[in-house]
Amino acid sequence: MFYEPTKRDPRLAKNPFSSLIVPRPIGWISSRAPNGTINLAPYSFFNAVCYRPPTVMFSSGSSTNKDGKKDSLRNIEETGEFVCNLVTWETCEQMNQTSASVPPETDEMALAGLTPLPSKLIKAPRVAEAPVHLECRFVKSVDIPNSKPLDRYVMVLGEVVGIHIRDDLITSDGLIDVAKMRPVGRLGYNDYTQIDNNSLFTLRRPD
Repeated sequence: MFYEPTKRDPRLAKNPFSSLIVPRPIGWISSRAPNGTINLAPYSFFNAVCYRPPTVMFSSGSSTNKDGKKDSLRNIEETGEFVCNLVTWETCEQMNQTSASVPPETDEMALAGLTPLPSKLIKAPRVAEAPVHLECRFVKSVDIPNSKPLDRYVMVLGEVVGIHIRDDLITSDGLIDVAKMRPVGRLGYNDYTQIDNNSLFTLRRPD
């Protein structure tokens, strides 16, 4: 079939776009408001952008807040920093809890029963239960062109200035044991996937 995303097709229950670009890593973004309130929210429009300098991006949709911004976006633009915490099989339920729409004064880390950890180079806290944390400094935000305010998305770019890795995930060869880590990725609808020994395979680049 052929589908135009701007047009409703009765053959499909939902727009299939986000069910086709899969799996997508989840950026579990922690930030701190200028008044000290901790915010934690998952973003599945998330990925690495480049290697030097190491840079990540996530895309924030519109919000019912007065300024139309999600708390993560507002906090990052005002404070200039955030942490991307890795979501794993062990924390996926808590990640889902932090996706709830709650007032800006709500501490989602406390709401999900998670433990804040101080970062090394920035003030935004890390999630202690996550095995990997990327400390990021805000680079810039980019408005994605849209047809109406409710469709507004803002891409946030952050330079990774510090990386925390749980020691037991580092092999004797100095590599990361991804299967042991069991990261979770977003599929379409309400579906997710994970990487483990059964789903991981290796391909070597040709010379």
